[in-house]
Amino acid sequence: MSIFIALYLLPPLHLFLCVTATKDYSLPYSPTDLILLNCGASSNLSSPDGRSWDGDSQSKFAASNPPEASSVFEASNQDPSVNQVPYMTARIFHSKFTYTFPVLPGPKFVRLYFYPASYSNLDISTSYFSISANNYQLLNNFSASLTVSARIPPVDYFTKEFIITVRDNQKLELTFIPSPASFSFINGIEIVSMPDSFYARGHDNPLTYVSPDVHTFLDNTTALETVYRLNVGGQDIGSTGDTGMYRTWNQDSEYLIGQAGNTPYLPGVKIKYTTKTPAYSAPVKVYSTMRSMGPEPLLNMNYNLTWIFPVDAGFLYLLRLHFCETRKEFININQQVFLIFINNQTAEHDADVIHMSGGNGIPVYKDYIVLVPPGSQSKQDLWLELHPNMELKPTYADAILNGLEIFKLKTTDGNLAGFNPDPTVAPPPAEQHPERRTGKRSSIIMVIGIVGGSIGTVFACSLFLYFFAFKQKRVKDPSKSEEKSSWTIISQTSRSTTTISSSLPTNLCQRFTFVKIKEATRNFDDQNIIGSGGFGTVYKGYIEYGTVAIKRLDSSSKQGTREFRTEIEMPPVIPSLPKDQASLADWARKCYQRGTLDQIVDPHLKGEVSPVSLNKFAEIANSCLHGQGIERPKMGDVVWGLEFALQLQQTAEKNANSVDGPNLHC
Repeated sequence: MSIFIALYLLPPLHLFLCVTATKDYSLPYSPTDLILLNCGASSNLSSPDGRSWDGDSQSKFAASNPPEASSVFEASNQDPSVNQVPYMTARIFHSKFTYTFPVLPGPKFVRLYFYPASYSNLDISTSYFSISANNYQLLNNFSASLTVSARIPPVDYFTKEFIITVRDNQKLELTFIPSPASFSFINGIEIVSMPDSFYARGHDNPLTYVSPDVHTFLDNTTALETVYRLNVGGQDIGSTGDTGMYRTWNQDSEYLIGQAGNTPYLPGVKIKYTTKTPAYSAPVKVYSTMRSMGPEPLLNMNYNLTWIFPVDAGFLYLLRLHFCETRKEFININQQVFLIFINNQTAEHDADVIHMSGGNGIPVYKDYIVLVPPGSQSKQDLWLELHPNMELKPTYADAILNGLEIFKLKTTDGNLAGFNPDPTVAPPPAEQHPERRTGKRSSIIMVIGIVGGSIGTVFACSLFLYFFAFKQKRVKDPSKSEEKSSWTIISQTSRSTTTISSSLPTNLCQRFTFVKIKEATRNFDDQNIIGSGGFGTVYKGYIEYGTVAIKRLDSSSKQGTREFRTEIEMPPVIPSLPKDQASLADWARKCYQRGTLDQIVDPHLKGEVSPVSLNKFAEIANSCLHGQGIERPKMGDVVWGLEFALQLQQTAEKNANSVDGPNLHC
């Protein structure tokens, strides 16, 4: 009988030993401080990941506050799809309230858990508050309700993660301050220590400053907010799958634009951590999965592996890119070399993972600092792009990425707080914007869209000369607009209701009265603003045929009525222009067809334009001028092509500036 029991227990014991070895290998860091506070709870409870959270009803961390400063509530809706811990209870603050955590000196993850649900008779949509940690402003006039409503895909709860360094003889004080006539709340607080200088100096990996004239010193006093943390090409990794710091890694597919590339994965691959990239840098699952461009070199040379991330404008950002080449055929340097572009600027000209890491299966990460300048919108897109660099004649035309972390850096006054998302605008009742109808009226609205697209096409093609004289910054991708949206241009200054008369044929355009435009935009309601430009503000409007975008000329605009009228009246169908009205775009098309591209370049720019970049521009122009509208590219594709041509030009210029670089000529 005893022998039978021994044989029966052996396989589970063997399995247990394997799991333990794997766990020890992937979780080498043991935090010196680990605090889990379930706010509003009266007893200790465990979360689904098995961790124990302390209830804060009689918490020593909040002992300094008067009893009337806060109260505790359970969520009115006990949603079973939302984790019970730490989200189903909350502490509500009616006045200033401070948690004091006695922790050891060093950097800490501070994670704040929010579930903006209904608590008793409190309207969560009226909750606005600020949070500070020691001398750092984390959130200001913050609305958890607006934050949750703006998340894509939709979520009911979320976490905000910050990195705060506690100095010697200092405690970590977390202060909640409700905005006037409002209240603040929190569901859970997590504090986890991390290795010293882990993000501050990148473990001897030097920082690369991407934006010109931007130099900041990342030391242990720098506060950061985690904006994105992605397992590129892999699945979500929960807190217990991290390397001891309980970070969460999400999939990257939500942020990919265009070609998604390949996601090769070699199960059982051994990741060889080093002193430069220790085992706590990122989990094995991050380094054993990746996203590559794929095995087709011709395809890879014609697109960028691209991610786009909405971020708060007006801040510096730290991007940490994780690499690990695990494919067996990649063992030598110069087999794969690629460019890294961040916000249309070259961050790395000759990224070679084997060269950076020292070999196959060895992980490495690189840190970059970039400025996202303030603009007309509180949110801007942060772009990351990879493209093969064949100048060094590598074996493969490919590029890879395994993981990505993006952090917002504090300003000089210690501020990390961004703006709340714009409120979600509810569309008018269904009868005011029904689906497009068939027949004559439907064709009219389609013509409006075609005219708008043609205007954009002419503008894009006209960038041939303008681009090289003035290096333009990234243009926001209009392709993000809804497929069913149409573009109509209406001029109306703030002091006058006179609209500009246009010489466009009446059979191509539908005219709208100003009264109709005011109705469509709810009297130019700020909640309908979707963008702005040199002429003025762009509003979303609803007319009987569908959704339109309406551009309103601002009286204070630096561009005048004449320029605005020129944009409207720009001929929409280039191939049908009379010979005596041939435009720059038409001329470019003919030059492309004849192979005489040098005629397009301003004589003063001869010798400055890279032929490969010029060829790309000509290719774009020619594709824009197809006689059939269906054959012309979308504006999003045009913008991407122009950006790609700009990158080709920048790369060529960088080579030309080197000692042995090739000379540019046309």
